[in-house]
Order: sequence, then structure tokens, then C-alpha cells
Amino acid sequence: QVQLVESGGGLVQAGGSLRLSCAASGRTFSFSSYAMGWFRQSPGKEREFVAGMRNRWNGGWTDYADSVKGRFTISRDNIKNTLYLQMNSLKPEDTAVYYCAARSCSGYGCSVSRVPDVDSWGQGSQVTVSS
Repeated sequence: QVQLVESGGGLVQAGGSLRLSCAASGRTFSFSSYAMGWFRQSPGKEREFVAGMRNRWNGGWTDYADSVKGRFTISRDNIKNTLYLQMNSLKPEDTAVYYCAARSCSGYGCSVSRVPDVDSWGQGSQVTVSS
């Protein structure tokens, strides 16, 4: 089982930036073998995919929701076992609780882009963008 702890959320004005971090840990755990991702959930809405990054065996490819392409960047540090989400040009509609997600991968093309794919969730970090 993987434990995920997010940090870095907060209140920012529209047009501003924030960076979320997700520290991963576990007893028998190889961070670099996991596909990692970010999801978000607003009140009254379903949890939705934001960004994902495949494990190193799959080239660390990245995927983004159309709504955040060009503004958000996902990255990972396999030495520090940490996932990041750099969020620029934030909009009020980006307001949500952001969740870090992990999926244990063993095959080609493994990614985490759907809620049912996720093996482990973080506790969530609130991001609020004021207009």
C-alpha cells in the first residue's frame, strides 16, 4: 500500500500560480514503477482527471485534460519519491480539491487517467482561485 500526502494548496487570484506536491511512501515501494496522476473534485461534481505521468518503463509520458493543457505541468522526482503539479494562469473554474493518485504498473502503456484505475489516493489539497 502506498501512502500519499499532498501539500501546496491555497488561495490565489486569477492569473496566479501554485505548485502542488505529493510525497509518496510505502514499506515495499518503488515510486519509479508507479504511474502517478492528479485529479480534482469541485462541490457537486464528480472527480475528474487533471494530469498523469507514466512510470519510467513507459517513458514517463504525460497526459493532460484539455481544460488544463498549456497551463499545468506534471513532473516527478523519482529520487525524492515526489510528484508535482505546477499550475499557472489559474482560473476560478480551477477551484477544487486536488487529489494525488497512484497506480501500480507492470505493463506497457499503463497510466492513471480514470478514477477506477487508481490504487491509492492522497487526502486532498484545496485550491481556491478568486476572480
